[in-house]
Amino acid sequence: MTEVHSERRRTLLQWLAGSAVASGMGAGAGVAVAAPQGKEAGKNVARIGDAALGLEFDGQMKSRLLARKGGATVAVTGFHASERLRVTGGRWIDSFALGAQAVDRVDGPHGAGVRHRLTGASKDGIEKTVMVTFYERHPGLALLRVSYRNNGQTALPVEAWSNSGYTLLPAKRAPGRGFWTFSGSSHADRRDWVQPLKDGFEQRNFMGMNSSDYGGGTPVADVWQPEHGIAVGHLDTVPRLVALPVQQVKAGAALAIEFDQAVVLQPGQELTTLDTFVTVHTGDYFAALDRYRLVMAERGLAAPQAGDESYEPIWCAWGYERDFTIPLMTGTLAKAKELGLEWAVLDDGWQTNEGDWKIDRKKFARGEEDMKKLVDDIHGAGLKARLWLAPLAADPGTDLLHQHTDQLLLDANGAPQFVTWWNALTLCPAYEPVIEQTRALVRKIIGEWGYEGLKLDGQHLNGVAPCYNPAHNHARPEESFEKLQDYWKMVYDTAREINPKAVVEFCPCGTSYAFHTLPYTNQAPSSDPLSSWQVRHKGKTLKALMGPTAAYAGDHVELSDGGDDFASSVGIGAVVSTKFTWPEDPKPKDSYLLTAVKEAKWRKWIGIYKDKMLPKGQYRGELYDIGFDKPETHAVEKDGRLYFAFYAKEWSGQVELRGLKEGRYRVRDYVEDRDLGEVSAGSNKLKIGFEQALLLEAIPV
Repeated sequence: MTEVHSERRRTLLQWLAGSAVASGMGAGAGVAVAAPQGKEAGKNVARIGDAALGLEFDGQMKSRLLARKGGATVAVTGFHASERLRVTGGRWIDSFALGAQAVDRVDGPHGAGVRHRLTGASKDGIEKTVMVTFYERHPGLALLRVSYRNNGQTALPVEAWSNSGYTLLPAKRAPGRGFWTFSGSSHADRRDWVQPLKDGFEQRNFMGMNSSDYGGGTPVADVWQPEHGIAVGHLDTVPRLVALPVQQVKAGAALAIEFDQAVVLQPGQELTTLDTFVTVHTGDYFAALDRYRLVMAERGLAAPQAGDESYEPIWCAWGYERDFTIPLMTGTLAKAKELGLEWAVLDDGWQTNEGDWKIDRKKFARGEEDMKKLVDDIHGAGLKARLWLAPLAADPGTDLLHQHTDQLLLDANGAPQFVTWWNALTLCPAYEPVIEQTRALVRKIIGEWGYEGLKLDGQHLNGVAPCYNPAHNHARPEESFEKLQDYWKMVYDTAREINPKAVVEFCPCGTSYAFHTLPYTNQAPSSDPLSSWQVRHKGKTLKALMGPTAAYAGDHVELSDGGDDFASSVGIGAVVSTKFTWPEDPKPKDSYLLTAVKEAKWRKWIGIYKDKMLPKGQYRGELYDIGFDKPETHAVEKDGRLYFAFYAKEWSGQVELRGLKEGRYRVRDYVEDRDLGEVSAGSNKLKIGFEQALLLEAIPV
């Protein structure tokens, strides 16, 4: 291995080594600098890293990941062509003879750190430079930026690049237990975001459109086994059309970051990747997503701190569906208030169509006058009013599309993008007339009609395709996708300018939330969950991405298992929501009528929710592995107490109460109001049986 022999570099290495010694850090602790290893460590190996993560590069710049803890170092992958370039014909250039290393101190939005630079050359005349930065405040995370320079004599057509391509090895102490994954992409089948890897599992996790109206997501993929996990993703503050493929392979669980970037590199020209990251962790994916959230906050993207209004329980008129009437809705308000609910949501059906957003005169005979009267009635019942809206959708036959076809998002063939649920077409969020029309509509709803909140709904909200409409004069077609976050910022800012306490609920119908949108919502529901499992794992995900006190809502409880699983919302610290009908339901089929039996249950659980108010506590997602710990367990810390929620179809055996501090705790089943004895950090297990759910409160004695 050839090193850069310069007085400056030698001085820096000595200074770094001296700092480690002076601070009492031994081998494998603190910030480690690139250093050659002997033959026993492998031929031509460079090792870099910090106290939690190590990277080793071989002589061809292939690398492997090392997990470090308590002085022990464990290889969690083999050597892989982790950073590579794909050229025309699908051929990967993946071997680069390592030629030089350098290291520098850095400081910036992520604090102080050390940046390593490794350079090598391929037989094709391509020079690769890998810059890997470790930050002191983010142990276990490596930030990468890779560049490829054409030092040859001929042009090189490039198709794509790939960063951090690794295969996680099976757990040594539990080799047969397999792997789980978090994948942040969106799919029309509304699949689980968190799932076990089975034989043949393969998911590309493309962040663009995976069907006509399902796309976008969180640009992170994670795979883990009982001992270690790996996560990769990109750190750009603008959404990008990356893919994060995850695959079950013979050697383990493979993942990477890939980006299609068609460009011809002329001699002397350079291609540079996005900022990407790789991190190792123990436990499930929560710690990696939480770290990603903190890094992105330092780059300027962070979910807002929710106000009290975002935590208040919700009644939604969607139980009556589009056939609601004003008397049906207002007739339910008093019962909603009596049960302890504090929001009333007018859902889909108040409008003549999506696009024009005119009030339906069959329901509101006097138009805006009746709409304002409904808001007054909601307020008179002691509730806050929220209105449903599906921006960016326009129905065929609307005045909008008749008069302003220029607003449509069009593909390269001039075809529109469909919104399947409403049989509508997608408008371009990066086109100024669309932006201004939406701004005016929000001002009317909040400023004139008097609603205190918006429910933004539809799977198409999460991502849009590149736009080729010539009327929009986009610098690049991808602007529509990349500027979608700016559109949602406008909606959020407009609502909050008029009413600083406005709640802007973002409900992208079953999609995996686009992370770049989360700074512009102060309530995120589970968004049409297909099961209670989705309510819970979506909650864990959004508590990681938005913060431990995020105002995550379990969505209508009628969508959970059995249509009544309040425990899955209350136990994880989610806002409760319901769409019951009362005192009658005009639908003989699919009725959500609040019977006497249901009313007793609803009253009990809404009371428990308001008494505990766990969403305002600290969700402790790092304490339990949602894939491998049995029973499935979630924990919330609030006001010095710890709350535990256990879930299983049936369970008989021990449960473990993690996260306890010094001293003893009295354990109480706060749903059934029964004491279960005392525990401590050193004696934190209880033997108990339950079905479906068990919710416990640990109270310091």
